[in-house]
Amino acid sequence: MIRRIDATKEAIKLIAILKEKHGELMFYQAGGCCEGSQPQCFEKGGFYQRMGDVCIGTIEEVAFWVDKDLFEYWKHAHFTLKVIDAFGVGGFSLETPLKKTFQIEYRIFTPEEEQNLTPIHYIE
Repeated sequence: MIRRIDATKEAIKLIAILKEKHGELMFYQAGGCCEGSQPQCFEKGGFYQRMGDVCIGTIEEVAFWVDKDLFEYWKHAHFTLKVIDAFGVGGFSLETPLKKTFQIEYRIFTPEEEQNLTPIHYIE
């Protein structure tokens, strides 16, 4: 099965730091104007998804949720979670005090990959 999301080594290290400090985590990437450009990391349950939002997979046992409209736009793309040294938009994500920002890099799946994607989970 082809994963819909992966992460860089740096992002995985930062997730470990945040898990140690905050416990279980979750990611949410919205489709709105401000926060839509970057994923937000919250304590698990710290953000309430809407009906139809999609979990595209996990990174280090952390669910990565995507706004239903954003997923519809990017459903043919692989997400790679990375981290940079910068302040994020909005400042609600847990990495912000560490002067880090999670970002997503996209690439389009090949036709062969599209035939073997991991299942997604919806909020019903």
